[in-house]
Amino acid sequence: MATQELNISPSLPPYPQMIMEAIDALKQAEGANKSSISKYMESKYGEMPPRHAELLSNHLTRMKDSGELLFIKNNYLKPGPDAPLKRGRGRPPKPKEPLPPGATPASPRPRGRPRKDPNAPPVPKNPKPPSAAPSISKTGRPRGRPRKVNPQPFQTGVEV
Repeated sequence: MATQELNISPSLPPYPQMIMEAIDALKQAEGANKSSISKYMESKYGEMPPRHAELLSNHLTRMKDSGELLFIKNNYLKPGPDAPLKRGRGRPPKPKEPLPPGATPASPRPRGRPRKDPNAPPVPKNPKPPSAAPSISKTGRPRGRPRKVNPQPFQTGVEV
């Protein structure tokens, strides 16, 4: 990436600076999308490097990951002073209140199903009620699909 930035003409400022200028100049409340940032840069600086779109994407992604820019609804915008901290990967844990001296930390809440008590009496099993004979319809045949009958093995042999 460092070699790519060296290939940019010396008259162009660094991409992060151009991106910030574009977002400031566009002055949209919901931010600016990548194409509008690119159009602004091309209109202000004229001829851009041959790999301009790829460089712009890489720098926008890097600035988004580092927290310099927020990405909301396909728009990039600068984080305000009252913006919440970034949630998700790379976010530092929330600050915890220190315990008073002499207090022991509470054990974490157990997860999953609680264990069975080994001293508890066994639970009696409910017996199944005896199954009644299948109801017979008016035709005399039982309802539903007939039971599957295992076929007898077929013997192929010729007696001489």
